[in-house]
Amino acid sequence: MQDYNEKRNYPRMAIECPASFQVVGGEGGGAIVKNLSGGGLLMSMERELGAGEELKIEIKPANDITPPMVAEVQVVRCTPENDQQGRYAVACQITRLLG
Repeated sequence: MQDYNEKRNYPRMAIECPASFQVVGGEGGGAIVKNLSGGGLLMSMERELGAGEELKIEIKPANDITPPMVAEVQVVRCTPENDQQGRYAVACQITRLLG
């Protein structure tokens, strides 16, 4: 049974992996993935994105043993990071795994 404080279907794993992203129909950039679960992820980036925007992301693990994860995601929310001026915390739902 899930704890009252954590009602997620998938547990979150804290990670610190570089990622690249491409906004569907727009520009791309770089980010740092802060946590990852079976249903979504949280990234830190220098760009503000709107809820509902769709991205293609590639998460690049630090070691060569684990292959990159490529997925399509949808932005759920984007908020300024309190401790990092000019950076945003972007929460996304994974809509499709590509590789």
